[in-house]
Amino acid sequence: MSRRLRTVFGAVVFLLLGVLGGAQTEPTIIVPGASEATQAGATTNITTPAAASAASPAAPKPEPWRLNIGLEGAGKPGDVSVAIQLVILMTLLTLAPSLILLMTSFTRIVIVLGFVRTAIGVQSAPANQIIIGLSLFLTFFLMGPSIERINTEALQPYLAGQLTSSVAIEKATVPLKAFMLKQTRTRDLEFFLQLGRFPPTKIEELPMRVVIPSFVISELQTAFQMGFLLFLPFLVIDFLVSSVLMALGMMMMPPSVVSLPFKLLLFVLVDGWHLVVKSLVESFR
Repeated sequence: MSRRLRTVFGAVVFLLLGVLGGAQTEPTIIVPGASEATQAGATTNITTPAAASAASPAAPKPEPWRLNIGLEGAGKPGDVSVAIQLVILMTLLTLAPSLILLMTSFTRIVIVLGFVRTAIGVQSAPANQIIIGLSLFLTFFLMGPSIERINTEALQPYLAGQLTSSVAIEKATVPLKAFMLKQTRTRDLEFFLQLGRFPPTKIEELPMRVVIPSFVISELQTAFQMGFLLFLPFLVIDFLVSSVLMALGMMMMPPSVVSLPFKLLLFVLVDGWHLVVKSLVESFR
């Protein structure tokens, strides 16, 4: 038994030395329990891959491994490659806040709500987060028809494979352009057309680089006009309070401290937030 173990152990060590040392000899595997003649006839040759290829020159050489990184849909005819689509998507995600600010009703709403807080005289009520949140929800409410039209005419056909990305983007800009042109003054459009030295252009063919700045300028103008009208009643209260304090000889008393409760009372009695939101929504219609 010990002789067989020594034989097996020696064969294993010999094989390991041949593999680790890169030996090119032909090792003999000794089977325990077999006769010497059988062991001599049971000699097994272990040939390396290089020797096998040299022995059979007609065998084809194995091709090296290749790594192909492809983007699905890059070969679609008439569509933008997927790499460019990814770049455009990342750019849109980066510019999404600016698009929401400048191409929707958010600009006018947030400015008017800020004027309301300033006119009353409170600097932290409501907080900035509340004003921005209310402006966003009012924007989604007002832009609902345009968003549904974009989803129906551009997004769903593109997801279904009926439209290419470039055509889908063109169709998506049509509702936005219609909304912006409805709120833009003609003189603002003419102003930017003159700055860009554009020839006489139909209103449907106006480029977005003319429509967007014209819309922003018009929105700022409208928001400041509404802010002026909001300041008038609170300004009257400040005048009255200042006159009363002056008549009473209370010149050291700040008028804003006394007028603030009266402003809040007036705003609550007339249901100010309801009137402001109603005026903002109706101004877009």
